[in-house]
Amino acid sequence: MRWTLKPKPDNNKVAHLQNVLQVDETIASLLVQRGIETYEEAKAFFRPSLNDLHNPFLMKDMDKAVARIEKAIGNKENILVYGDYDVDGTTAVALMSSYLKTKHDLVYTYIPDRYDEGYGISYKGIDFASENDFSLIIALDCGIKAIEKVAYAKNLDIDFIICDHHRPGDTIPEAIAVLDPKRDDCPYPFKELCGCGVGFKLVQALAKKDGLTTEDLIEYLDIVATAIGADIVPINGENRVLAYYGLHVINTNPRPGIKAILDEVKKTELTITDVVFTVAPRINAAGRMKHGNFAVALLVENNTTLAKEYATEINTYNTDRRETDKRITEEALEQIKAQKEQERFTTVVYSETWHKGVIGIVASRLTETYYRPTLVFTKSGDTLAASARSVKGFDVYNALEACSEHIEQFGGHKYAAGLTLKEENYAAFKQAFEEVVSKTIDPHLLTPEISIDTEIDLNNITPKFFRILKQLAPYGPSNMTPVFMTSNLRDTGFGKCVGADKTHLRVTVSQPDSNTYVGIGFGIGNKLDVISEKKPFKAAYSIDENEWQGNVSLQLKLRDIKT
Repeated sequence: MRWTLKPKPDNNKVAHLQNVLQVDETIASLLVQRGIETYEEAKAFFRPSLNDLHNPFLMKDMDKAVARIEKAIGNKENILVYGDYDVDGTTAVALMSSYLKTKHDLVYTYIPDRYDEGYGISYKGIDFASENDFSLIIALDCGIKAIEKVAYAKNLDIDFIICDHHRPGDTIPEAIAVLDPKRDDCPYPFKELCGCGVGFKLVQALAKKDGLTTEDLIEYLDIVATAIGADIVPINGENRVLAYYGLHVINTNPRPGIKAILDEVKKTELTITDVVFTVAPRINAAGRMKHGNFAVALLVENNTTLAKEYATEINTYNTDRRETDKRITEEALEQIKAQKEQERFTTVVYSETWHKGVIGIVASRLTETYYRPTLVFTKSGDTLAASARSVKGFDVYNALEACSEHIEQFGGHKYAAGLTLKEENYAAFKQAFEEVVSKTIDPHLLTPEISIDTEIDLNNITPKFFRILKQLAPYGPSNMTPVFMTSNLRDTGFGKCVGADKTHLRVTVSQPDSNTYVGIGFGIGNKLDVISEKKPFKAAYSIDENEWQGNVSLQLKLRDIKT
């Protein structure tokens, strides 16, 4: 692991915040590192307000989208709400369809089949709309590159409204409205909404026209927060406000579908991390293992009994998904070892038998193992499909763009993308991808980094300090969980490896004249010798709470330790 200590922020700015907020230097320093320098900015950060959300009509084409939907409602047209099969897409479809149904009876949903239709808008979906007398399709979390498909729909007298957050290509589809804050010509102030977030802005605009306020839409924010966490978008600006209120809904009065998931996993007070690792995988499992329609059905269901039945079924899909991705990960690791390709700048593997629904998860696991930009391919009809994952600091989307001559289609983000190509182009693409990455990546990025906010002593850790620290949440990109470094630590002599396979490290640490704290380091059991015989060491860690037999205590969540 490569430890990087963040630059110390400006002393004057830190001192100013210390004074106006009456907090200690470490808290003030963490805030300045996050771009918070004034009392007003701190107030907005610690007390997110729905009033801080931007006017949805600042987004290009929003007025056109609202006008077309109002026309469809007035003319009693059939409206098809179309979205991708992942968490962002299915939550967006659930959000949009459930809101529109409060205004209009003729609203239906469509999720493409992952295996039959693939990602995004499909000709099959458009044909379905044509055959069933739909004159308007609202596409969510997809569509920004569907130029030919939107044109095809237009010839069938079907209008499109696109709500997307992916990067546009050189040409924008000729839809009635294209809502995407990443459009070069879109003046919307916040560019990092997820697909469900863009859908929420459309809902917000429709509500505004009806004389409603954002407070009237709070009940929808549980699914918006789920999408924000799952899509790993920055949790600052509007996303922080939406996630903050959405988490409150999840923890106090979630919709029956989300409550049923929480009942399945026996979770109570959820953080955004809990949402990412408990709620999101189950919603995703429907599209991965069966069909995304099951996730939408769960999220829009108001009957508690039915919601429990759906959640139980989806939990089964998630169990199947875990078993499948574990098996495929093991096969992929064996393939890499057989190829002896660890010295490459990339990891690219392929098997025609691998389950398309889990290759993204497998790509993430391989990235954790070898820490290289990674692609996992499988057979998908007449083509090969792949999921791409990257390492911190490297834009895999740009790398794929540089190899586009070998690709049929691709889309995604800086750290996660998907693509398809012809089987005969696989070898050439694999070589081109390796060449592009090797020429453009900083070699430092191939070693996992622990980004440390600041160095503290154990005596800095007090109940008051942790109470304020908790208020920095929800955490995520652009507002990550603070990581501290402490030197001159010693184990009290009871350090040991724990867990079924003894891969985790449990220590009880102290400094001279300090309290002792328990530290738990997942996956670093191999570093037991660093702490043995009470040798001094330093640790990189975050701080959290441990609850055991009704007692709650602070503990160090160790990221790494060094002599």
